Amino acid sequence: MCQACGFTDIVHGSKMRRRAFVFGAATAGALTVVGSASAQGRKSQSKQAKPRSAPPKPDNVMTPDDALTRLVEGNRRYQKGIARRHDFIAEREALVGGQNPYAAVLSCADSRIAPEYAFDSSRGDLFVVRVAGNIANAYNTASLEYAVEVLKTPLILVLCHEACGAVKSAISSIQDHTTLPGHLPSLVAALTPAVEAVRGRQGDLQENATLENARMCARTLETATPLLSAAVNEKRVKVVSGIYRLADGRVDMFA
Repeated sequence: MCQACGFTDIVHGSKMRRRAFVFGAATAGALTVVGSASAQGRKSQSKQAKPRSAPPKPDNVMTPDDALTRLVEGNRRYQKGIARRHDFIAEREALVGGQNPYAAVLSCADSRIAPEYAFDSSRGDLFVVRVAGNIANAYNTASLEYAVEVLKTPLILVLCHEACGAVKSAISSIQDHTTLPGHLPSLVAALTPAVEAVRGRQGDLQENATLENARMCARTLETATPLLSAAVNEKRVKVVSGIYRLADGRVDMFA
């Protein structure tokens, strides 16, 4: 069994063995894929479930609104250059048995954007997913489902940034009718809806497209069935958007 990846075999009864995909050894059964499981099998599995231990970072257990406030306050410290001192040794010890980040961040892969620094956070505080253009594709959505359903993360931030190279390349490819090499056309295709949505809008095309793409990605996550949409409707998680300003490190939240 691979503890790190969370793949395991689950035996139902003495005659039936089914393969299941389980996120996280500490939360076995939280997200499982099983075929035609009987009611009796599910009842038996429930009886065998072990009680959950205390979260490794109790301070990270909070409401979505409190999580957003904490992000904003951390970003203010980062802007002022007064980051807190982090005890990495103690943090490693606390996180050996698990994690419970208070926020998940879908961020652009740009090397100038580092969410852990931008929000003055410690290890185990942020569940960060990074990809050029902060695109909410199937893999990233699945990762965020894991954060919400298994790790109980109450907040998702889609973090874009100024002067995004992915958005700039997409705009150039669309306007010049050129095809980029390699796998880059898939990135252009993902960003095209945002670029087309802001055509003719007042202001800078690149920034408008960057903001619109973040909004669209946030909406994609909010409505992703069945897991994230249910969590949003039940107010267990909030999805917000923000843009990182390169000059001073400020993150402006927007709808």
